[in-house]
Amino acid sequence: MTTALLLLICMMWVPVGMLFLGHGEAKSTGFVTAVVGTLVVIGAILQAALFKDPFTAGLLFVFGVLYLQTAHALWVGLEDMRTVGNGALVVAIVCAMYAFLFFTGGGLKADGSTIIGISHYLGFMNVTFVVICLTVVGVTYGKLSAKLAAWMFLVLSFTCLFVPAIDLMGYGKLPF
Repeated sequence: MTTALLLLICMMWVPVGMLFLGHGEAKSTGFVTAVVGTLVVIGAILQAALFKDPFTAGLLFVFGVLYLQTAHALWVGLEDMRTVGNGALVVAIVCAMYAFLFFTGGGLKADGSTIIGISHYLGFMNVTFVVICLTVVGVTYGKLSAKLAAWMFLVLSFTCLFVPAIDLMGYGKLPF
Protein backbone atom coordinates (compact mmCIF):
# COMPACT_ATOMS: atom_id res chain seq x y z
CA MET A 1 0.00 0.00 0.00
CA THR A 2 2.63 2.53 1.05
CA THR A 3 4.80 1.85 -2.01
CA ALA A 4 1.91 2.73 -4.32
CA LEU A 5 1.32 5.91 -2.30
CA LEU A 6 4.97 6.90 -2.75
CA LEU A 7 4.49 6.75 -6.51
CA LEU A 8 1.24 8.66 -6.20
CA ILE A 9 2.95 11.42 -4.23
CA CYS A 10 5.40 11.85 -7.15
CA MET A 11 2.32 12.85 -9.16
CA MET A 12 2.04 15.86 -6.87
CA TRP A 13 5.63 16.76 -6.02
CA VAL A 14 6.73 17.05 -9.66
CA PRO A 15 3.89 19.41 -10.70
CA VAL A 16 4.40 21.51 -7.55
CA GLY A 17 8.12 21.71 -8.29
CA MET A 18 7.42 22.72 -11.88
CA LEU A 19 4.89 25.32 -10.69
CA PHE A 20 7.53 26.83 -8.40
CA LEU A 21 9.83 27.04 -11.44
CA GLY A 22 7.15 28.94 -13.33
CA HIS A 23 5.96 26.04 -15.48
CA GLY A 24 2.39 25.26 -14.57
CA GLU A 25 -0.83 26.70 -13.30
CA ALA A 26 -1.89 26.91 -9.66
CA LYS A 27 -5.46 25.64 -9.94
CA SER A 28 -4.66 22.48 -11.92
CA THR A 29 -1.66 21.84 -9.65
CA GLY A 30 -4.04 22.35 -6.72
CA PHE A 31 -6.40 19.77 -8.21
CA VAL A 32 -3.73 17.07 -8.48
CA THR A 33 -2.56 18.01 -4.99
CA ALA A 34 -6.13 17.54 -3.69
CA VAL A 35 -6.45 14.15 -5.38
CA VAL A 36 -3.13 12.99 -3.98
CA GLY A 37 -3.90 14.40 -0.52
CA THR A 38 -7.29 12.67 -0.44
CA LEU A 39 -5.83 9.33 -1.54
CA VAL A 40 -2.97 9.59 0.95
CA VAL A 41 -5.44 10.19 3.80
CA ILE A 42 -7.52 7.22 2.60
CA GLY A 43 -4.32 5.18 2.38
CA ALA A 44 -3.44 6.19 5.93
CA ILE A 45 -6.83 5.02 7.16
CA LEU A 46 -6.37 1.69 5.37
CA GLN A 47 -2.80 1.36 6.66
CA ALA A 48 -4.03 1.81 10.24
CA ALA A 49 -7.28 -0.15 10.07
CA LEU A 50 -6.69 -2.88 7.52
CA PHE A 51 -2.95 -3.41 7.76
CA LYS A 52 -2.78 -2.70 11.54
CA ASP A 53 0.12 -0.29 11.05
CA PRO A 54 -0.60 2.95 12.93
CA PHE A 55 3.09 3.91 12.81
CA THR A 56 3.21 4.24 9.02
CA ALA A 57 -0.34 5.62 9.01
CA GLY A 58 0.72 8.50 11.26
CA LEU A 59 3.28 9.69 8.74
CA LEU A 60 0.82 9.30 5.87
CA PHE A 61 -1.85 11.27 7.74
CA VAL A 62 0.31 14.34 8.35
CA PHE A 63 1.48 14.43 4.75
CA GLY A 64 -2.03 13.86 3.39
CA VAL A 65 -3.43 16.74 5.44
CA LEU A 66 -0.54 19.01 4.39
CA TYR A 67 -1.26 18.14 0.74
CA LEU A 68 -4.93 19.01 1.22
CA GLN A 69 -3.96 22.27 2.89
CA THR A 70 -1.65 23.04 -0.04
CA ALA A 71 -4.38 22.11 -2.54
CA HIS A 72 -6.78 24.54 -0.91
CA ALA A 73 -4.20 27.34 -0.98
CA LEU A 74 -3.48 26.74 -4.68
CA TRP A 75 -7.14 26.42 -5.66
CA VAL A 76 -8.28 29.63 -4.00
CA GLY A 77 -5.14 31.56 -4.86
CA LEU A 78 -4.05 32.46 -1.36
CA GLU A 79 -1.53 35.25 -1.40
CA ASP A 80 -0.31 34.63 2.14
CA MET A 81 0.94 31.04 2.19
CA ARG A 82 2.28 31.12 5.74
CA THR A 83 -0.47 28.78 6.96
CA VAL A 84 0.88 26.15 4.53
CA GLY A 85 4.33 26.86 5.97
CA ASN A 86 2.95 26.38 9.47
CA GLY A 87 1.55 22.99 8.43
CA ALA A 88 4.89 22.09 6.86
CA LEU A 89 6.59 22.98 10.16
CA VAL A 90 4.42 20.45 12.00
CA VAL A 91 5.22 17.81 9.36
CA ALA A 92 8.95 18.62 9.73
CA ILE A 93 8.73 17.98 13.48
CA VAL A 94 6.87 14.70 12.92
CA CYS A 95 9.41 13.61 10.30
CA ALA A 96 12.28 14.43 12.67
CA MET A 97 10.73 12.11 15.26
CA TYR A 98 10.24 9.39 12.64
CA ALA A 99 13.85 9.78 11.44
CA PHE A 100 15.07 9.31 15.01
CA LEU A 101 12.92 6.20 15.42
CA PHE A 102 14.03 4.70 12.10
CA PHE A 103 17.71 5.30 12.90
CA THR A 104 17.54 4.03 16.50
CA GLY A 105 14.68 1.54 16.52
CA GLY A 106 12.95 3.47 19.28
CA GLY A 107 14.27 1.41 22.16
CA LEU A 108 14.39 -2.24 23.08
CA LYS A 109 11.66 -4.72 23.89
CA ALA A 110 12.07 -7.30 26.66
CA ASP A 111 13.41 -9.83 24.14
CA GLY A 112 16.15 -7.42 23.03
CA SER A 113 14.63 -6.52 19.65
CA THR A 114 13.88 -2.92 18.71
CA ILE A 115 10.36 -1.50 18.94
CA ILE A 116 10.59 -0.11 15.41
CA GLY A 117 12.59 -1.86 12.73
CA ILE A 118 15.79 0.07 12.09
CA SER A 119 15.91 1.37 8.53
CA HIS A 120 18.67 3.74 7.50
CA TYR A 121 16.96 4.51 4.19
CA LEU A 122 13.65 5.42 5.85
CA GLY A 123 15.62 7.51 8.34
CA PHE A 124 17.37 9.22 5.43
CA MET A 125 14.02 9.81 3.70
CA ASN A 126 12.57 11.41 6.81
CA VAL A 127 15.60 13.64 7.29
CA THR A 128 15.18 14.87 3.72
CA PHE A 129 11.47 15.40 4.37
CA VAL A 130 12.45 17.57 7.36
CA VAL A 131 14.71 19.61 5.10
CA ILE A 132 12.10 20.09 2.38
CA CYS A 133 9.38 20.95 4.89
CA LEU A 134 11.63 23.54 6.52
CA THR A 135 12.40 24.86 3.04
CA VAL A 136 8.66 25.23 2.42
CA VAL A 137 8.42 27.15 5.70
CA GLY A 138 11.22 29.43 4.51
CA VAL A 139 9.55 29.96 1.13
CA THR A 140 6.14 30.74 2.60
CA TYR A 141 7.67 33.22 5.04
CA GLY A 142 9.64 34.90 2.23
CA LYS A 143 13.06 33.82 3.53
CA LEU A 144 13.99 31.34 0.77
CA SER A 145 13.54 31.16 -2.98
CA ALA A 146 10.69 29.08 -4.40
CA LYS A 147 13.19 27.82 -6.99
CA LEU A 148 15.19 26.14 -4.22
CA ALA A 149 12.05 24.33 -3.05
CA ALA A 150 11.20 23.48 -6.67
CA TRP A 151 14.50 21.75 -7.30
CA MET A 152 14.27 19.95 -3.98
CA PHE A 153 10.79 18.65 -4.87
CA LEU A 154 12.03 17.44 -8.25
CA VAL A 155 15.17 15.72 -6.94
CA LEU A 156 13.51 14.25 -3.84
CA SER A 157 10.60 12.94 -5.94
CA PHE A 158 13.06 10.47 -7.32
CA THR A 159 15.44 9.81 -4.41
CA CYS A 160 12.80 9.60 -1.67
CA LEU A 161 9.65 8.49 -3.49
CA PHE A 162 10.22 6.87 -6.87
CA VAL A 163 13.43 4.91 -6.16
CA PRO A 164 12.31 3.36 -2.85
CA ALA A 165 8.87 2.51 -4.24
CA ILE A 166 10.33 0.77 -7.29
CA ASP A 167 12.98 -1.00 -5.20
CA LEU A 168 10.36 -2.26 -2.74
CA MET A 169 7.95 -3.39 -5.45
CA GLY A 170 10.56 -4.80 -7.83
CA TYR A 171 13.22 -6.13 -5.45
CA GLY A 172 11.47 -6.38 -2.06
CA LYS A 173 13.95 -4.14 -0.28
CA LEU A 174 15.00 -0.52 0.13
CA PRO A 175 18.13 0.77 -1.63
CA PHE A 176 20.16 0.71 1.63
